[in-house]
Amino acid sequence: MPLIETTETEAEQGSALGPLLTWVSSVDHKQIGIMYICTATIFLAIGGLEALLIRFQLLVPKNDFLSPDFFNQMFTMHGTTMVFLVGMPVLVGFANYFVPLMIGARDVAFPRLNAMSFWLLPMGGILLYFSFFTGAAPSAGWFSYAPLSTRPYNLMVAQDYWIIGLLCLGVGSVAAAINIIVTVLTLRAPGMSLQRVPLFVWMSLMTAILTVLALPALNAALAMLLIDRFLGAAFFQPERGGSAVLWQHFFWVFGHPEVYILILPAFGMVSEVIPTFSRKPIYGYAFVAGSSAVIVLLSYGVWAHHMFAVGLGMGADIFFAVGTLLIALPTGVKIFNWTATMWGGAIHLTVAMQFAVAFLLEFVIGGLTGVMFAAVPIDWQLTDTYFVVGHFHYVLIGGTVFGLFSATYYWFPKMTGRMLSERLGRWQLWLWVFGLNATFMSQHLLGVMGMPRRVYTYDDNPGWMLLNMVATAGAVAMATGTLVLLWNIAISLRSGQPAGNNPWNGFTLEWATTSPPPPENFETIPEVKSRRPVWDLDQPEHADWKSSKTPSDNGRRPDKAMVCAWTFIASEAVFFLLLLVSYVVFNSQELAGPTSATALDATRTGAFTVCLLLSSVTFWFAERALKAGKSQHFRGWLGLTIGLGTVFMLGQAWEYIGLIQSDVTVDSNLFAATFFTVTGFHGLHVTAGLIALSILLALAIGDSFSSQRSKVFGAVGVYWHFVDVVWIIVFLIVYMGYLQ
Repeated sequence: MPLIETTETEAEQGSALGPLLTWVSSVDHKQIGIMYICTATIFLAIGGLEALLIRFQLLVPKNDFLSPDFFNQMFTMHGTTMVFLVGMPVLVGFANYFVPLMIGARDVAFPRLNAMSFWLLPMGGILLYFSFFTGAAPSAGWFSYAPLSTRPYNLMVAQDYWIIGLLCLGVGSVAAAINIIVTVLTLRAPGMSLQRVPLFVWMSLMTAILTVLALPALNAALAMLLIDRFLGAAFFQPERGGSAVLWQHFFWVFGHPEVYILILPAFGMVSEVIPTFSRKPIYGYAFVAGSSAVIVLLSYGVWAHHMFAVGLGMGADIFFAVGTLLIALPTGVKIFNWTATMWGGAIHLTVAMQFAVAFLLEFVIGGLTGVMFAAVPIDWQLTDTYFVVGHFHYVLIGGTVFGLFSATYYWFPKMTGRMLSERLGRWQLWLWVFGLNATFMSQHLLGVMGMPRRVYTYDDNPGWMLLNMVATAGAVAMATGTLVLLWNIAISLRSGQPAGNNPWNGFTLEWATTSPPPPENFETIPEVKSRRPVWDLDQPEHADWKSSKTPSDNGRRPDKAMVCAWTFIASEAVFFLLLLVSYVVFNSQELAGPTSATALDATRTGAFTVCLLLSSVTFWFAERALKAGKSQHFRGWLGLTIGLGTVFMLGQAWEYIGLIQSDVTVDSNLFAATFFTVTGFHGLHVTAGLIALSILLALAIGDSFSSQRSKVFGAVGVYWHFVDVVWIIVFLIVYMGYLQ
């Protein structure tokens, strides 16, 4: 009997763990999307608590509720949490869940990569919050401006956890973005051309492109800061010749596109909600989609409007001021498109639609105050005041968060098969509308009155306490509204009204399957002839394709492996570009100590460079042999490619040993720091390429690699050729002295 009891207990435990293990091991895009959203919700609660602590500290003048140092920790952790652990993950979660459904795909392009991307999120969050156990959390601000984040000013281990945690999150975000890009470009249902994809899919694609091209800039800056802190380099230490302003440039090269990474998906969400509840197609689909592409292009030319007070010079100020004004135009176009969609429509004011309308109103306020900062004199007056805080939160709460709430009420029935309570939804809406305007309109007024931001307390100036009390009351209202939403979700999951497959009479493909969708998403995919395939299915006599022609689909789809390779290379190109920029910046001035002219042997390195370049030629021969089915030739050329790459790495090791023996190390001066950083990261990429090539050779020797897999081999080849091209640029700049 005891043996039987033990066995039964183990069986019960196994039964209880079964669902949990199913989720933990899942590669289903829908489950991963839900895990993204739930994880972001947990961090939202944490970040929201940090915000409330900040607001209660600022409730009255001269308050000692929080110490100055703990206030700085809360300020740093709140900003970092909301941007990296809430805003980005929750949007990735919605994209994960709905992009494959909306394009008629069975899953994302790379399910296992998708799972890895998700699990890097809790890992990064745990690393970040583990810093509390070191004695104190990071306190240099969510932007970690140098030199406050460098060793001479910040010895806390918590800052290192901040850097490593963000690197984990950055890698996961780039991987998730690559997956979205490949999914949209390669897995669309027959008939769905890129001009027919739902606008949420299009905005997710634009967001993924921004992520791939922006996050590597932050990763490069974080890597350099980590080298500063651990190896004694001086990239961002002015007293040793480094530049604190360079950190600001690198951070905001990421930071301003990041604003659009957070807002573009919300644009896509309301672009689905407003047409559905106006019972009309989106007005000016091409303008909405095209203006988003323009935003992607312009977003990389406006970063320094965050730095007008740094003293960049009149020329730079004018350039970035003009760029800031220009990027407001494609954003404003969308407001008119959404308004025109509602005009004359049969509007159904569900909570989802009410949040979409509130989004329009609140986002316009944030956008208009943002345009004010394009005027440099106004920026000089307001940049270090609470006016900036009010503007930023109007954009990200009035825009991103209200868009997310609209999408939650719109898509919750599809995800769960249950309806959310409209009554509770209206309570949440008005709590958030009051809370947003009370908190951040008060901060606009405080900014105009001169209250500085990033301070833990303030003097008892006329009106300041009253406005801060109103702002704190607004924060409490928003927190209460969030609790109402969570309660709404809890009771709806348990006893909510059954939704049916298409409760809103939606137009796009996710409404053509069950609620919630089955593991394979669709039993059969409806024929796609227009931008509203479900409308065409439900209303065949009024089908869009009969009256409104859209560009047809030619049926061609690019190869997944090649799209993945080129997208990854685009991200790595940005990473290396910033490292090379730092090399040129620091080596275009007189440096005490070793320089490229005195420390490097260009002739010897040139010989090893020839080996690396020849490896690209031998790889090309290997690829031709594989396509021709000549296995023996393929293995021979591939082995020679690996050999040439290995010779190059041995040459680099020889050079490193010689430099170290000559007391030239990463902490010698800025030449040494930039040289070892640029060539070191290139060496890591060559090593990764050699590992990939060795795996392919092992498969070929075991007869597991056939000519039909030549596209996978070609994708690895794209990476290998990229590594060679990067080295040509490195050799010309570092060893030959170009641009110095």
